[in-house]
Amino acid sequence: MNTYIKYILTILFLLPSSLFALNNSIGEELSLFSLMPFCGILLSIALFPIILPVFWHKHFGKISLFWICILVIPLILWKGFLFVFHEITHVFFLEYIPFILLLFSLYTISGGIRIKGKLSGSPKMNVAIISIGIILASWMGTTGASMLLIRPILRANRWRKYRVHTIVFFIFLVANIGGTLTPLGDPPLFLGFLQGVSFFWTTKALLIPMLFMSFFLLIIYYLLDLYFYKKEGKEENIIVNDEAFSIDGKINFILMMCVVLSVLMSGFWNPHIILTVFGTHLELQNILRDVLLFILAMLSLRLTDDDIRVNNHFSWFPMVEVSKLFAGIFITIIPAIAILKAGNSGALGDFLMIVSNSEGLPINSMYFWMTGILSSFLDNAPTYLIFFNLAGSNVNQDIANYLMFDTPQTLLAISMGAVFMGAMTYIGNAPNFMVRSIAEEDNVKMPSFFGFMAWSIIVLIPLLIILSYFIF
Repeated sequence: MNTYIKYILTILFLLPSSLFALNNSIGEELSLFSLMPFCGILLSIALFPIILPVFWHKHFGKISLFWICILVIPLILWKGFLFVFHEITHVFFLEYIPFILLLFSLYTISGGIRIKGKLSGSPKMNVAIISIGIILASWMGTTGASMLLIRPILRANRWRKYRVHTIVFFIFLVANIGGTLTPLGDPPLFLGFLQGVSFFWTTKALLIPMLFMSFFLLIIYYLLDLYFYKKEGKEENIIVNDEAFSIDGKINFILMMCVVLSVLMSGFWNPHIILTVFGTHLELQNILRDVLLFILAMLSLRLTDDDIRVNNHFSWFPMVEVSKLFAGIFITIIPAIAILKAGNSGALGDFLMIVSNSEGLPINSMYFWMTGILSSFLDNAPTYLIFFNLAGSNVNQDIANYLMFDTPQTLLAISMGAVFMGAMTYIGNAPNFMVRSIAEEDNVKMPSFFGFMAWSIIVLIPLLIILSYFIF
């Protein structure tokens, strides 16, 4: 069997690229029914963990594969194998593999760092830990920062009676809003970077909104935590962690910096060398970046003492879950992107009217809220990609350059909506569920899906309304 696979792959590599250069402008031909697999997998992610958690835990990969087949099989019968093969390899090489490798490297390296010390769990200490997380999130990813600091803050507050609010605000700030300033910070911004958005564009454009949200959320959290701290009483303020402050796995900080430099390299160095694989053009700097990210993760595993990951309760399950589910998401989103690229001629032509005025100009406040609402209930990475393409659906030039220089407020609205409102629900961003799972392992009784939504509606929505009013 393996021999046949090798023969097939060899033949495909030897086929001329022209065979893959098919007419893939099918956006005008696709109906809304083609979006069913994409909606199906996102609804599965939202509902199965709540309705059938045990079934989901065992079979989420099969569910993802099911929705892939629901799309791919009819598409092959309609357009042929070569067309579908080209579309899937294009998405995998240019978007999925870089996306997963970045998450993999950040998750692996951060898992090799263990912070120890006398952490009191006082309101000031908690604010300090969350503030450090906010700073780190943009440079080591919300996933990396969350996995690095969730266990120290849980240890610091283990003696506290009221801990739920601390984890909720940790999700708001470290797992989401803190990752606003670079493409490393949050998956949707990295997808934007892959589409051509400059690395430091997000730093300049999103700095003020991020500082606004972080400042007021930290004040609200401090006052709330101070209230619960005083309510618990002095006699209960027992510090259970008496070990001296230290950091194990320091080598991983160097590896983390190398991850940052690798991504920066791919954004600033362009040797204009392109390799073509299955008709997909791969730029040398991007190939080198992805190889370096994988090597850095492997170095972390090799150079870090295994006991550090054991004490961190490190598990590969979150990465396995994300990789399988996002494979389904990235494939089933293909029709949605094609339809959006068709603009007014596509099945979502009427949808353009919601975010555009009568002259066809974008309504930035609508882009912000529509991107945000969908990011809350679906996943902010594919949602960002949809509205990114929607905003540039009627232009003939490079979408990223058009949004950055011609309509920067629209790109700002999409970026803010995806990152900030990914904090609205557990399913809005990948680290949210990870943090919740780790907290529950530490006997923190986290809110239900709708209970967490109640927190976000009460705390986040008023700040987002104010932010939207002044910016848009």
